[in-house]
Amino acid sequence: MRFDVLTLFPELIQSHMGFSIMKRASDDGVIEVVTHNPRDYTHDKHRKVDDTPFGGGVGMVLMPQPYVDCYENVSRLENSVTIMMTPQGEPLTDGISNELAQYKQIIILCGHYEGFDERIREIIKPREISVGDFVLTGGELPALCLIDSVSRKLDGTLGKIESAHDDSFSDGLLEYPQYTKPRVYRGLEVPEVLLNGNHKMIEEYRKEQKIIRTKQKRPDLYEKWKNKQ
Repeated sequence: MRFDVLTLFPELIQSHMGFSIMKRASDDGVIEVVTHNPRDYTHDKHRKVDDTPFGGGVGMVLMPQPYVDCYENVSRLENSVTIMMTPQGEPLTDGISNELAQYKQIIILCGHYEGFDERIREIIKPREISVGDFVLTGGELPALCLIDSVSRKLDGTLGKIESAHDDSFSDGLLEYPQYTKPRVYRGLEVPEVLLNGNHKMIEEYRKEQKIIRTKQKRPDLYEKWKNKQ
């Protein structure tokens, strides 16, 4: 999977890719993350990429020319999709991550300041995705969330792909409680069922815990899951 990220701050993307699971996935060739800076495509000697909004208002708006030119210079693979990270987009879900993992290339546009000139949307026609109903100073953190969540779905990123299958939301429910050593900590014991070696009982226990936890913490998800049963 190749990720091409259009960003004014490529260091924010590149630094994240140098650690932990993302670094291993990159080193193993499971993913490739390439950054493209729209400043490199400006026609202005000061590499200006933003200007004041027509009609007045606070803040600065990202100009169409640098972003469109930058986007059009990204090499396309045959199975490719373009994403714009924006609070106006559809909420990122586990289902969307699964869907995007089927592509060979994801091109991601990261905004900044007061956002994109509307003509960038009209020309590029990206799929718009949001990481939540809140506003950040730029699209780099949302882009990293997207890259991370999609990469987990790819065989070779995690130690075992089954790890992703048991994640929260993978079946509409939250993940079951997890425990490790020591067996007792500050008087709190690991549930006995996890220690008896009976895999069928363990599987039943974990399924029950997923239902209980989802009902308690995310009743909205529980109702959706319940209605599908």
